[in-house]
Amino acid sequence: MKIPYSSFLLLLLIPLMSMKGDKPAYKIFNAKGNTVDYDALFKAAKKSDIIFFGELHKNPVVHWLEFELTRDLFAEKGNNLVLGAEMFEVDNQLLINEYLSKMIRKKDFEAEAKLWPNYKTDYASIVDFAREKGIKLIATNIPRRFAALVNIKGFEGLDSINAVERGMIAPLPIKYPDTLECYASIVKNIGDGMPAHMTTNIGKAQAIKDATMAHFLMKNGALEGKTMLHFNGAYHSDNYESMVWYVKQAIRKTSFDLKILTISCLEQENIDTISKKDAAKADFIIVIPSSMPGAERK
Repeated sequence: MKIPYSSFLLLLLIPLMSMKGDKPAYKIFNAKGNTVDYDALFKAAKKSDIIFFGELHKNPVVHWLEFELTRDLFAEKGNNLVLGAEMFEVDNQLLINEYLSKMIRKKDFEAEAKLWPNYKTDYASIVDFAREKGIKLIATNIPRRFAALVNIKGFEGLDSINAVERGMIAPLPIKYPDTLECYASIVKNIGDGMPAHMTTNIGKAQAIKDATMAHFLMKNGALEGKTMLHFNGAYHSDNYESMVWYVKQAIRKTSFDLKILTISCLEQENIDTISKKDAAKADFIIVIPSSMPGAERK
C-alpha cells in the first residue's frame, strides 16, 4: 500500500517532536565545543594512559557516569585498570587495601576510614565494584592536616614533619608554579567571600594537594603500563593545570610517552550550548542542568 506523502512527513516528524519534548540529564561536548556522545568519550578513554575525571562533588549524574566509565573500562582493560581518588587520603591506604582484599567488613571500613559525607551515596558503588572485581584503588590525596599546615606556615611548615609523615606527601621541595591561573586566581580572591581560615598560602596548600595526588598516581600504575582513572574535583584538572601540570612534569623525567585525557563537568541552565572558554577546560566536558537535584546552587 502506498503511503500518502503527508502521512510520510508525519512519520518523519514524530521522532523529532518526541526529541524536542525530551529533557536530557546531560550532554557531552568536546574541546571544540561540538556535541558528542558517550561512546566518543569512552573510545578516547580506552586509548589513554591517564584519565582525569574532573567531577562536581555533589552531582548525581556525574557520579553515575563515573561508575559507568569505571565498569566499561574494566570490561576493556581488566586488571590493567587502576583507580585513583582525591576522596581518599594517603594515610587511609592500608584500610582501603584491607577492604578491597576482603580482610575487613564493610561496616568496619566505613567506621574507621576518613570518608566524605557523601561516600555512601556517591562513591561506595565504585569502591565496592573495585572490591568485587579485584581492581586496585589508590588513595592519592594528602592528609588534610598537612595541607592545613601549609596554609598556615607555607611549605616551610613541612620541615617539621617526620620521615614517616613525609612518605605521605610528594617529595620535597615542592615546585610552585604561582603564575598558573588555578593558583593565582584563588590567591587574588582571598577575602572575597572566601572562608576566614584561608591565608595568602592558600595557593601553596592547593599545590601540595595537586603535587601529592600526582605523585601517588604516577607511583602506583601510571608507569607500569596500566590505565589510570583518577577521580578529582574539576578544579584539580581543569585547563590542564593543577594536578595535570604536576603529572606532566613527572612524565618529562621519564622515557614514557603517556597519553593524558581530561574530563570536566559543569552545571548550567541551558545544556544545549557551551562557551568557548568552558569548552577549552578539558578534552570532554559533561554539562548537566543546574536544576538537577544535588546541583550546587549559584
